[in-house]
Amino acid sequence: MDTSPKIKRESKNKIRVEFERAPLWERIKAKFFSMNFLKKVVFVVFRFVLLLGISYVILFPYISKIFQSFMSPSDFKDVTVVLISKNPTFDQYKYLVLENNYFPLMLKTFALSLSTAIIQTFICALVAYGLAKFKFKGNNIVFAIVVVTLMIPNEAISYSMYEYFNAWDYWPLTEKIDAFLKGINENWKFSFMNSYIPMYLLSFTGLGFRNGLFIFMLRQFFRGVPDELEESAYVDGSSTMKTFFRIILPISVPMLITVFIFSFAWQWTDDFYVGMFFNSIHVFNHGYPNIREIVRVIPPSLQAGASGLDAYLAAVTGTGTILIAAPLIIAYIFLQDKIVQGVERSGIVG
Repeated sequence: MDTSPKIKRESKNKIRVEFERAPLWERIKAKFFSMNFLKKVVFVVFRFVLLLGISYVILFPYISKIFQSFMSPSDFKDVTVVLISKNPTFDQYKYLVLENNYFPLMLKTFALSLSTAIIQTFICALVAYGLAKFKFKGNNIVFAIVVVTLMIPNEAISYSMYEYFNAWDYWPLTEKIDAFLKGINENWKFSFMNSYIPMYLLSFTGLGFRNGLFIFMLRQFFRGVPDELEESAYVDGSSTMKTFFRIILPISVPMLITVFIFSFAWQWTDDFYVGMFFNSIHVFNHGYPNIREIVRVIPPSLQAGASGLDAYLAAVTGTGTILIAAPLIIAYIFLQDKIVQGVERSGIVG
């Protein structure tokens, strides 16, 4: 039994020595002109071309928007300008940042996205832990409902959700709160519309944006946590909530970070709830540059050509998209390892 590996090893060494002693041309011919080497070259070239093509299809729209963000109005009337500007300028960024109060709106959106993401991460972790570790009647039904929420389009429940929160304005409790607020300031009025209250209520109840996905991911992760950890904690006299906070949450940090990042990103770019609960144009653009206001700062010379105007408006919209996505891109650069690690631990990848 010991001789077979030894003979195999000696044969390999003998072949290696004979190859090294062979003439240079023979070695080159054996190494680079064999069918095996040709197959490797073809595979490498095919993979490179395929990845290059996919990268081009995915990245070109972003690259074109970045280049267009530095174009001047005259570039959009010049048919010879395709991608590189002849008169590069920062006017589009100036219009969006200064004329539309980009930074104050960004800070307001950051505060809303951060607070709701923290709430959703905690609530979803609590719900997922209960579904993963506790056996009770209706457990599977509740989890099935969570999965169903992933399949229902937001537009299908938008009207009923709007009517639900809008109807609160007519409840007796609302009248009492209105009377109390008007006693403090006659201009104050309680309402769920044009406020962040519905978003916080949805986050606290685990019904916020994509909360079903977060519960599913966390449940899959918690099911992989050994029961012995909890049993040993219970033996030491630890309660359920104490075990959850002191044992389960600390070992779930990578998964919690992933859920937090997803929640923050989706809330940051959300226009579904904003369009539903805010009907004022000033409140509607709570965190996004008001693209509609850019029309008034377009030079009159450009407004004479409709095609140039449309192209410039599209470029300004693209520049606004770049400014909106920039914080998320920066966050992803520093947290991509945590995202990949959390997704791998969630058990939803093959």
